[in-house]
Amino acid sequence: MEHNTGKQLKNKPGSRLRGGWLQTIARQRALFLMALPCVILVAVFYYGPLYGWLMAFFRYSPSKGILGSEFVGLYYFKQFFSDPDVGMILRNTVAMSAMNIVAHSILPLLLALMINEVRNKHFKGSVQTLTYLPHFISFVVVSNVFLELLGTKGPVNEALLSTGIADSAIKFWQEPSLFWLLVTLIRAWKEVGWDAILYLAALAAIDETQYEAASLDGCGRFRKIWYITIPNLLPTVVVLWILNMSGIFAASFDASYMLGNSVTANVAEVIETYVYKMGISMGMYSYSTAISLLQTVIGFILVWLTNKLSQKTTDYSLW
Repeated sequence: MEHNTGKQLKNKPGSRLRGGWLQTIARQRALFLMALPCVILVAVFYYGPLYGWLMAFFRYSPSKGILGSEFVGLYYFKQFFSDPDVGMILRNTVAMSAMNIVAHSILPLLLALMINEVRNKHFKGSVQTLTYLPHFISFVVVSNVFLELLGTKGPVNEALLSTGIADSAIKFWQEPSLFWLLVTLIRAWKEVGWDAILYLAALAAIDETQYEAASLDGCGRFRKIWYITIPNLLPTVVVLWILNMSGIFAASFDASYMLGNSVTANVAEVIETYVYKMGISMGMYSYSTAISLLQTVIGFILVWLTNKLSQKTTDYSLW
């Protein structure tokens, strides 16, 4: 009886589950040990600071700490929406983010398709290297380069004047109507090669027999791209689009802060620069934390809604 009872306990689902986990950990302990530093790093630097979000609900005082400060609830959230500049800030953020998402979705895809059609391996590798190198350059350097290039005495204006295309120097960085476009193009130039790597990886996974069969059916290069390449890239495109939706309320701080000026302030001010100004420059820590928390929550909701919509319309989703 004791033997049978022990056998029954051993065969219980919970016992098998615990035994399975322990056996997996024991069998793959080397992999778990290798992953442990990464887990600790993520926990300390990504999940640990989330405690600071509580600051959004307290009138934070550094001497009292977060929980020792006065609890004010949603006061700072209401204060943000009552700010007369909130409409302008949200408009700039959404417009610049939407332009960035479109550019970062279309241009890398087109670049990947063009690189994939190149048959010369040396030329193909050179193009890939040259296009993704700007990703590793600091935006501080990139912004200063383009500030000089598009300055009133820069090479672009000199070329326009010498060829007679322009009668006088164009003040690119003092034209509010050009700011969004310039920022979008500069960011696209910096990241297009790096973003194309994901599409190139997806292209490399396509079965070559599909192209061979299409050739036997008389399909040309463009028909192969339309009927084979693009459908195979669709899952990657959808997943990246879903992930990019989290940034619709997160325009580039670097671009707005370093390329904006007093003349273009009405089109350059975004949530990130506003949070920096309120939190760091003016010491309104709780107020800036509330805005950042709101931004994060909206981003999560947008990702969830986009994922649901994609799941129903394309059958592709993150979860």
